[in-house]
Amino acid sequence: MFLLVCLMMAAMSAMAQKADRIVGTYKVERNGVNSKVKIFKHVDGYRAQVVWVDNLDLPGGLKRTDFRNPDPSKREVRADQIVLIDKVTYDAKEDVWTNGKIYDPTNGKTYRVKLWFESDKVLKMRGYLGIFHDTSEWYKQ
Repeated sequence: MFLLVCLMMAAMSAMAQKADRIVGTYKVERNGVNSKVKIFKHVDGYRAQVVWVDNLDLPGGLKRTDFRNPDPSKREVRADQIVLIDKVTYDAKEDVWTNGKIYDPTNGKTYRVKLWFESDKVLKMRGYLGIFHDTSEWYKQ
């Protein structure tokens, strides 16, 4: 019985380590804008948040904000603090992160999302709206 419990704990630990490989900072380019996005554990899944954007400063000392957000209370969030992905969870059987949403600040829309690694340093991200989808690559730093 003890051996069975130890094996189950080891299997759960290995799965958690595999799920956590998504954690880190990524270089992202979207519509000609470069940014860095940090993925971290959050609540019962993972969250991705912008931590740097190359065009943050606007003329007059203002900072670029999430002005296209459909939620008026979020339109003043600085562009380098926007939450892009929320509530994704790891599916060990498929080796993907799903069940969450991705927000695109370039158009203010939210989509279903699926993420997977193409290689150790390349994370593929696909946003879905019905049968339509768009895929991007994020580069782990």
